[in-house]
Amino acid sequence: MPLRTCRVDHGIIEGMTAPADVDPHLHLESVDSPEALSWVRERSDRTVADLASGPAADAATARALEILDATDRIAWPVLRGRHAYTLWRDAEHPRGLWRRVPWSVLAQGAPAVDHPAWETLLDVDALAAEEDVNWVYSGTVVRRPSDDRVLIRLSRGGADAVEIREFDLASRRFVPRAEGGFRLAEAKCSVSWVDRDTVLLAAPLDPDGSDATESGYARVVRLWRRGTDPVDAPELFSGRTDDVAVGASHDPVTGRVTASRAPDFHTSEEWSWPLGADPTVDAPFRLPVPEDCRVDSCGDWLLLRPRTDLGAAGRTYPGGSVLVVPWAAVDADAGRLPEPAVLFAPTPSTTVEDVTWGRGRLLLTILDDTESRLEAFAIPDTADGPWEPLPVRGLPEHVSVDVLSCDRLAWAGVAGAGPAAERPHPDDAVLAVSGPVVPPSLVLLRADGSNQTLGSTPHRFDATGIEVTRHTAVSDDGTEVPYTVMRGPGGPGPRPTILYGYGGFEVSMRPAYAALRGALWLEDGGVYVVAGIRGGGEYGPGWHRAAVRENRPRAFEDFAAVARALVDTGVTTRDQLGATGGSNGGLLMGVMLTRYPELFGALAIAVPLLDMKRYHLLLAGASWMAEYGDPDSADWEDFLGHYSPYQHVRPATEVRYPPVLMTTSTRDDRVHPGHARKMTAALEAAGHEVAYYENTEGGHAGAADNSQEARKAVLTYEFFRRRLPRRRPGTD
Repeated sequence: MPLRTCRVDHGIIEGMTAPADVDPHLHLESVDSPEALSWVRERSDRTVADLASGPAADAATARALEILDATDRIAWPVLRGRHAYTLWRDAEHPRGLWRRVPWSVLAQGAPAVDHPAWETLLDVDALAAEEDVNWVYSGTVVRRPSDDRVLIRLSRGGADAVEIREFDLASRRFVPRAEGGFRLAEAKCSVSWVDRDTVLLAAPLDPDGSDATESGYARVVRLWRRGTDPVDAPELFSGRTDDVAVGASHDPVTGRVTASRAPDFHTSEEWSWPLGADPTVDAPFRLPVPEDCRVDSCGDWLLLRPRTDLGAAGRTYPGGSVLVVPWAAVDADAGRLPEPAVLFAPTPSTTVEDVTWGRGRLLLTILDDTESRLEAFAIPDTADGPWEPLPVRGLPEHVSVDVLSCDRLAWAGVAGAGPAAERPHPDDAVLAVSGPVVPPSLVLLRADGSNQTLGSTPHRFDATGIEVTRHTAVSDDGTEVPYTVMRGPGGPGPRPTILYGYGGFEVSMRPAYAALRGALWLEDGGVYVVAGIRGGGEYGPGWHRAAVRENRPRAFEDFAAVARALVDTGVTTRDQLGATGGSNGGLLMGVMLTRYPELFGALAIAVPLLDMKRYHLLLAGASWMAEYGDPDSADWEDFLGHYSPYQHVRPATEVRYPPVLMTTSTRDDRVHPGHARKMTAALEAAGHEVAYYENTEGGHAGAADNSQEARKAVLTYEFFRRRLPRRRPGTD
């Protein structure tokens, strides 16, 4: 389930089991109650004893840990001024070392883990041991351009809520409160540096909850000055209680503040103003863009990504476009949009997945039939200058490309940026490039469009004989649905197969390298399939809208169509076909279980959303009503109630469900663990086979360190290995 964020810092069907108003397992929503935790421990211990013990499971765990802890893997960098930063985890540092290396070293090739240029800034394991808290590193906000202080985000067990602490990069220590150091207790929050002694803070702080939204996120943006209590900080911007969240950021070059209030997950009001000498009296003005238009800002430019058609200067621009306008024109007439420059116009097969700003170059990550490519544009020096395309040369085809980092302040021309010779070129960008059987590489994309491979991950599994093919299935309404088949080595005939999907929140499924999948499943001859169903972002905003709210069943029908196609084309059989998904994909699996049980031999369901009657009352659930609907309105009777998995568990005497592995995390503060707990209890009561495992930490990711990640993977693949039969070719 995606986390709804506002602006961030620029530095970085039948048959109910009970009446609708009766929930026999409601007590399992009490996350830390002794009764609920006893229920959890009993089932988790049983599942671990069954699936994660014995010679085969032990060997798989050792293999997984060897891969995850390997010291020859790449340390994926984030560029900030003169340094590249990363979090490094291995067997000796399971929670990680936050460290950095000079850019001049990285530019010569990815340095080995023991390279003397690495500088350790924070040992998270040592901090956790010292404070007896299961800290998980959750990122930093660097003070730009001086790059001397950061606000470190620390999560208890991997939860979304974090504690904020100021850290001095020169002395490599936390700045004590006694010295005026910024420190914020655990909250779902966002922060952005304004100057040396001031930050923008969006966090729910009032004990009475008056500054929180119904979704549990911040309703108010404050201007927090060093040495003051954040609760007393003056309010700069606010939203409504029924909004999802508000947030704000400050541009260190222009001094502009941009703020956002999100009425729902897919819409927002965007505001801006200059942060003057007295920021509490500067008047924000609302940007003249539709609520469903995503905006981004860098320096003198405002970037627009409308989800539906947008009108400006007498023309209409289709949803999915990428448009830019100069801030000067918006400031001059805040009531209308000037004519934009068009950087991208969508086609039936293409969409923009990501936009990355450099100082002189803008990069677009484009999906073309779910495969990645990059396009680049020179950022004009003047408001009326043209956006000229720039070359991007030499990147391989049929791969996934992610822009990891590009330092947009590299040419900022402001004091404190450091010697130019020690900083990246303003348009250097670092990329991650991989394919289903192509290990990830760290690639430097130069300003002239050429590229240099700085380092590559060694093969983690034997890819000999593994075939990767692309196909389409036809859904119930005739829509063609893409899917990618990764087939392990072996002869012809059906094989044990795992089908994966998500189908929500405009999140795209891109087949990429997954070492544990290869080592624990493909290498042994298994088949793994990734489906790009509606509700995702594979073909842009329209592909997402096609499966929102009352149209949600389109995503389920798409996934079922792919499942049938895999059987019809001989890739697998019904008994050999498993499926897995997490979060919103866990909802997908719950519907497959209760509406399409005849299609599958086994299902693995992770950190799922399953009780659509109460989802909006649990943790961040209220923030997703634009995606699913409102259970307290006619939506429940009209569509949510027709597919909500928890309300549609039927007795084993009436229907045969495939065996289920259900996993979640006690520390998941995004999707409540009560969903998985209650669904498991309902399946047990109905006489179905279900194995349950709940990690005590890990947050929505389900794992907080490599050992937990290894266990999660072994549980899943061992479950499928045991539940999906291996037939010889030619047998029934």
